[in-house]
Amino acid sequence: MKVTHLGHSCLLVESAGARVLIDPGTFSDFDAVDGLDAILITHQHPDHCDPEKIEGLIARNPQARVGADPQTSAVLQGEGLEVSAHEAGAAYEVGSLTVTPAGRLHAEIHPYIDRIDNLGVLLAADGEPSLFHPGDALDAEPAAPVDVLAVPVSAPWCAVKETIAFVRRIQPGRVVPIHDALLVPPARGMYLKHVGDFGLDGGVEVVDLAGAGPRDL
Repeated sequence: MKVTHLGHSCLLVESAGARVLIDPGTFSDFDAVDGLDAILITHQHPDHCDPEKIEGLIARNPQARVGADPQTSAVLQGEGLEVSAHEAGAAYEVGSLTVTPAGRLHAEIHPYIDRIDNLGVLLAADGEPSLFHPGDALDAEPAAPVDVLAVPVSAPWCAVKETIAFVRRIQPGRVVPIHDALLVPPARGMYLKHVGDFGLDGGVEVVDLAGAGPRDL
């Protein structure tokens, strides 16, 4: 598996011969990405689904299957785009890669904002590490063990104690930080150290891909 962090929550995952882009949002740089087999969107917030660029991304990758939570799917279908609605637990194939959505709702930001759909995605294939991207929620139950966990590190809806509890519950082999565009570099390092030191008993490996280009995992 090869993973590229394209900023904030956007990951390009290359596994089992498939190229999958997850959460192309406003804080991410995906303008040059093509040759995709799938575009997956966990929820409709602009930092995960850029409304000004998503049509161009889909047009640039006409062969890609586009999948999203039901609400985001409805919004994009209303714009005339061909999008499949995800259903939690309903797995499907992208080439030799299995995509299994998991979850239900976005984490609560505060009581004055309604919660929206949020479905994370588990990517798995024989002979490859599995990767789970949760979107903006920490309560999903992936359908299988997770080798690589994409971990939100800073958000209005998230505290580091909740991030650590999430990692300890999922028990991944390693973690990749995401949802980090709100952090300046010194503070970002502090968050990553908390996750690395306390995410599992004895610590968990943090694979920081920010600005690192493609990385084999």
